[in-house]
Amino acid sequence: MNNVIEVPVRPTRNFLPEDFKVSTWEALKPYLDKLVEQKLNTAADLKKWLQHRSELESVLSEDLGWRYIRMTCFTENEEYSKSYQDFVQHIQPQAAPYSDLLNKKALESPWLSQLEKEPGYDMMIRNLKKEVELYREENIPLMTEITTETQKYASISGAMMVELNGQEMTLQQAAVILMSTDRHKREEVYHKISARRLQDKDTLNELFSKLVGLRHQVSLNADFSNFRDYMFKAYGRFDYTPKDCFNFHEAIESEVVPILNELSKVRKELLGVPQLRPWDKAVDAEGREALKAFKDGKELTERSIDCFTKLDPYLGQCLSIMKSMGHLDLESRKGKAPGGYNYPLAEIGVPFIFMNATSTMRDMTTIMHEGGHAVHNFLTKDLELNDFKSPPMEVAELASMAMELISMDQWHIFFPSEQDLKRAKREQLEDIIETLPWVATIDKFQHWIYENPTHSLEDRKRNWNNTFDQFADTVTDWAGLQEAKDYLWQKQLHLYEVPFYYIEYGMAQLGAIAVWRNYKLDKQKGLQGYMNALKLGYTKSIPEIYQAAGIKFDFSKKYIKELMDFVRRELGKIQS
Repeated sequence: MNNVIEVPVRPTRNFLPEDFKVSTWEALKPYLDKLVEQKLNTAADLKKWLQHRSELESVLSEDLGWRYIRMTCFTENEEYSKSYQDFVQHIQPQAAPYSDLLNKKALESPWLSQLEKEPGYDMMIRNLKKEVELYREENIPLMTEITTETQKYASISGAMMVELNGQEMTLQQAAVILMSTDRHKREEVYHKISARRLQDKDTLNELFSKLVGLRHQVSLNADFSNFRDYMFKAYGRFDYTPKDCFNFHEAIESEVVPILNELSKVRKELLGVPQLRPWDKAVDAEGREALKAFKDGKELTERSIDCFTKLDPYLGQCLSIMKSMGHLDLESRKGKAPGGYNYPLAEIGVPFIFMNATSTMRDMTTIMHEGGHAVHNFLTKDLELNDFKSPPMEVAELASMAMELISMDQWHIFFPSEQDLKRAKREQLEDIIETLPWVATIDKFQHWIYENPTHSLEDRKRNWNNTFDQFADTVTDWAGLQEAKDYLWQKQLHLYEVPFYYIEYGMAQLGAIAVWRNYKLDKQKGLQGYMNALKLGYTKSIPEIYQAAGIKFDFSKKYIKELMDFVRRELGKIQS
């Protein structure tokens, strides 16, 4: 693209005072009242009003964003935790009824039909209607309680530490040892991590049961029979149904699990072990030490910027700007919440990347993934309304997962050795084959959970094992590890924090393979198609955005077979 990005400054405000900060509900309320009371006499009035509302929402969203970022970066800081809770408990619940009033005001305007013809407004109006249909005042305190309970998962997980050789480590740091060529050491750390997780199994079970109950009540209040159907509506899944998800599960079982079995058999043979055990899954099958993509957060940042720049200067500028603004917190440390994310900051337009890097190749692909999200934010930051900048998750994850694959073109920056580079690419493609069945596992488990909200803990355990076995390889031996297997689902934060946000990874992974296939055929055209799709934000439907990238939004068995055959061929070309 070769566009030069200026370091963003906060846009001039047209509605809120320049010095306004979100402090208390009392300070915010007059501006919401003003929006409610404003007369809309023309289509131009309505458009300006929508822009003012968008400005206010951007300020609120960014303020909440910084509270969340600080809380997850420093989970032991009570002030940060209290600040986040204050927003969730005292500002969000008060603002929610106003959101409904403003949605209705927009939908009742006779001028709305004129705007519907402009790009993006039809998608926004569709979402406004959905929000009005879902809104129930009795759900506001429930939503507050859910958010407060959800926060506990990060605190519980963030406090999980293990001691190895006299050194205290986060579980993420300890997991790196699962790549060690010393099998005894791998087994030891696996048991330590597992035992530490199991210490909190009852607490996490209790927390999850409480969340399931609260979520089910939300769905009943909104006249849905279960939370799954409520969330399909809430997420704006206008372009597919639960039946499509079930078709996806079947296609993954049919077309991907057999490849997973093949890879597991080869791994067992190469390792020369009598049984393939869970602690044998991350080590290099040929007995080589784990790949190291960088030595510390500074080097990870520099190499990532270089990688993105060589793909396209525009991409490199995105990460450079984030670095210069202090919007990167990459290294794992005690007291930091688990996981990784790219948090869009709606007013300034420059997101924040949070992750728990140690030195592994997985950490490198995580920054590629989150960097893809960040690029998406940059490409959409100048769209007219905040609603236009918030694409469906099936599109958001396409941005990140496609970047993981496209960036392989420049991975020599992380792996100067030709052998290491081939090995890294092979691991990335094998990871896709492992990821798709896990996505199907988590998604199918969620469908059952919320279709059966009054299930017992034994029912939950039984269903988890049945679902896990359906999509797992048949080579790995879990003998003597049943309890660890029973509670594997508890490590998946999405189940706790963002229910039903997981199938998107599978759909987007398929889309990413298709984008990469286009890129392999014609780099310039493939990358431009990717960028063109992302620039649309949420001004088009999911199938239209995928079409702009030159790919299909399709998860049929036939299409998945076609894409997996391509991945197989690419794997065959790589001789590690």
